[in-house]
Amino acid sequence: MRVKTGQFLLLVCAMLTATLRAGEAAGPQRLTARQVVERIKENVHCEWNGKTVDTFKSGDPDTPVTGVATTFLATLDVLERAVASGKNFVITHEPTFYNHVDDTKRFENDQIVAAKQAFIKKHGIIIWRFHDHWHKRRPDGIVQGMTEKFGWGQYCDREDPSVYHLPETTAERLAGDLAAKFRTRTIRVVGSPNIKCSGVALVPGASGSAAQIRMLQRADVQVVLAGETPEWETVEYARDAVAAGQQKCLILLGHANSEEAGMEYCARWLKTFIPEVPIEFLPAGDPFWTPR
Repeated sequence: MRVKTGQFLLLVCAMLTATLRAGEAAGPQRLTARQVVERIKENVHCEWNGKTVDTFKSGDPDTPVTGVATTFLATLDVLERAVASGKNFVITHEPTFYNHVDDTKRFENDQIVAAKQAFIKKHGIIIWRFHDHWHKRRPDGIVQGMTEKFGWGQYCDREDPSVYHLPETTAERLAGDLAAKFRTRTIRVVGSPNIKCSGVALVPGASGSAAQIRMLQRADVQVVLAGETPEWETVEYARDAVAAGQQKCLILLGHANSEEAGMEYCARWLKTFIPEVPIEFLPAGDPFWTPR
């Protein structure tokens, strides 16, 4: 059967219209987890290292994202809250499986790991770690979030944003203010409560004794705020510094308290270039408590 030119054009138009309507009915193509990570790489503005822990830990990266949850730690409780809020992509700062590289081989036949893995698989959760490059960003994403948490933006050192020049106070008053801000009784202090201080340095997380001691050695720093440390290293250096007559103090906030606000800031940062999906910060919280 011969089809006239006019009829052919009408037929083509009808087919195109049907295709477009089918696409509209299916809805716009949703952003995948891999695409979210690519946008992060574009916006973090630092060289991306090939050797990094900032990789996918679970799930299919090409899965469409229903929502993003940022967190300091992808605990089972955090994952449950992510699922309950309809978010299938979790961006965590610290490991999901109890060691820096998320190696689960050492946990074969472990019931806790098996239960966590089963929950992740059941709900199709994609987990990606954002650690190395969030710290590598300038300013450091964790430090920026913590600075906002402290309310110390105006006191940042011009050359090092992790050092603050505060109005003079005492170590005891500073530690008390921090305990109230974090609503915790687990903060620990090494040094005299009566020393006067204005120079404060933040060394978040488990940055290591070398970085912590280097800050204590600075003449313009009296107090170092750290996350955690081997107690025979920085703790004993601080104790000997006090015994030697130095006006020094070490305040251990706990790893979570010293970094979590950085992942709260991360959620706000992500919203500036990922408008397509809901983004929420889910706190893991301080795991420690003390008897009253």
